[in-house]
Amino acid sequence: MQVLIATKVKTPTSIILALLAVYVFWGGTYLAMKIAIETIPPFIMGGTRFLTAGLLVYLWEIHRGQKRPEISHWLYASLLGFLMLFIGQGGIIWAQQYVPTGVAAIIFATVPLWMTLISWGCQGAQRPNNGVIFGLILGFFGIVLQVKDSLLGVFANQTHLLGYLVLILAAISWSWGSVYSRVFRLPASPLMSVALQMLTGGTLYIVVSLFTGEQFEILSISLGSILSLGYLILFGSIIGFVSYIWLLKVADPTLVSTYAYVNPIVALFLGCTLAGERFTLNNVVAAVLILASVVIISRNSRLTPSQCPAAQTKSLN
Repeated sequence: MQVLIATKVKTPTSIILALLAVYVFWGGTYLAMKIAIETIPPFIMGGTRFLTAGLLVYLWEIHRGQKRPEISHWLYASLLGFLMLFIGQGGIIWAQQYVPTGVAAIIFATVPLWMTLISWGCQGAQRPNNGVIFGLILGFFGIVLQVKDSLLGVFANQTHLLGYLVLILAAISWSWGSVYSRVFRLPASPLMSVALQMLTGGTLYIVVSLFTGEQFEILSISLGSILSLGYLILFGSIIGFVSYIWLLKVADPTLVSTYAYVNPIVALFLGCTLAGERFTLNNVVAAVLILASVVIISRNSRLTPSQCPAAQTKSLN
């Protein structure tokens, strides 16, 4: 990990390997979360995942000689941990009790759509161009088509509809945190920032777990849940984030952003092949519309810090 973060060599092979790590490992987290919560309560699972990963990354950064974070760093990181890891990731974890993994990944892929709207509406960014507006409309129709069946049968299957709504809230919350992380005062080291967010977000999971009275028997945890939790800690939260942060430093941001529409494809494939999930024609058409909207928005958005008034007065560090 130290070699990957420290290296300034950006060979095509290293970039491809890092992209594959983000594509596959993050795409696989949806199925891993679904399997993990089969025998581990959702909030306990999320708290264990992020506290363990956050502690490991924090100790690694201290070992590398990074400065200990200031109180203000903890405060801003706790807000991001709430928005992105607790509401964002927690919404996915909870919703997958009722929604297939592929559908969860598709709805969460609308993050670029919400980020565009939040940047435009709340930060005074430049008005989206026609290509972005078309992508927003396309994505909106994709979401409507995805939840149409549940909306029509709302009284027959309320939990299914609630799962969809929680996923949309999760995507909006993640987007909100992503947009405002640009102007928050965080540690100079991106990895230390991630560690603080995981530690504070993981703590929120445990607190909520205590208040909701989650209980489980350790001996009742299945091997699949244990392995899935291990996957989420190592591959999803550590290796995935390290690869993503390194790519942001050395690769074209447009190329890096492609994870947003590759992850759902991976999640769909794994859900169908390993979890036996089935998808209707309605699901497929909705997926195509949503993923197409993400591609269109990503390729037509060129938001820079100079276009965000808040970014002109306060930097990340």
